[in-house]
Amino acid sequence: MIDPFDSYKMYNALKLHFETDGYDAIKYNYKSNASPKAFMRRKDKYFFAKLAKKYDTELLTYYVSNFKAGVGYVGDMINESGEKNYKDHKRIQESIHRVFSVDINIILQETEDFDKLFNSEQGQLPLVVKLWLREEISLETVVILNAILGFVKRETNNIKDTIMWPDIERKITKYTPFVSFNPDKCKILLRKGFTSSQ
Repeated sequence: MIDPFDSYKMYNALKLHFETDGYDAIKYNYKSNASPKAFMRRKDKYFFAKLAKKYDTELLTYYVSNFKAGVGYVGDMINESGEKNYKDHKRIQESIHRVFSVDINIILQETEDFDKLFNSEQGQLPLVVKLWLREEISLETVVILNAILGFVKRETNNIKDTIMWPDIERKITKYTPFVSFNPDKCKILLRKGFTSSQ
């Protein structure tokens, strides 16, 4: 079983990963400057112990699902909302290609113009990002499309929004390593969706 300090170290590394630009939890193998002494001083030690005991081998997934949902404090993860974030995340991960296929159909109802989806027009966010922000498609679909097409980095210089975009770009980029999918299968689904709509 994962001990409370290891639970805290994992949380700390993921917090740095999702909330800062310079740290990559995977690259640094979830190591951070967390010390046992600092951990023992925390008033919320109990939360890390409780989550470690309950989720054990699924703890990483639990933390990722909550950071993905924008929950940054462990005390806000240890409730029904945190559990829902975890279950929703697991459901999407377990049927990632089906979710992607459904989302492509939703995207096609919005526009059949491929370029319009991924390009920033007049400094605006790309349409595919707007669809995600409106909760019409999943973040996973945006991550997959970006992995295939690389539109996030390409469009960054064209997007005039300096308030929301840096956080959106960070979330897409930082969440990418945690999305497991078959690129070839997704390319086929994407091609099939757009060619059948022509």
